[in-house]
Amino acid sequence: MKLKPLNDRVLVKRLESEEKTAGGLYIPDTAKEKPSKGQVVAVGPGKMDENGKRIPMAVKPGDEVLFNKYAGTEVKLDNVDHLVMREEDILAIID
Repeated sequence: MKLKPLNDRVLVKRLESEEKTAGGLYIPDTAKEKPSKGQVVAVGPGKMDENGKRIPMAVKPGDEVLFNKYAGTEVKLDNVDHLVMREEDILAIID
């Protein structure tokens, strides 16, 4: 299934969180928090300003990003969990 976000929406695939703590302890699945780090899969064309011009997106497909913990709407594409969120819910791009 193909999905193309509209306006200032971004499709993000969550990246898995660490399985071990810094001390070497394994974290069970039930105790893990949902990761707030992901990879941008697709972006919309951008939001329109008051004059009808498109504001370009700051992120592009392939970027690794940090986002709000409760950001976006979860969708399942090809049995992989993704999030559709607004660009403003993205906090930072990881270099």
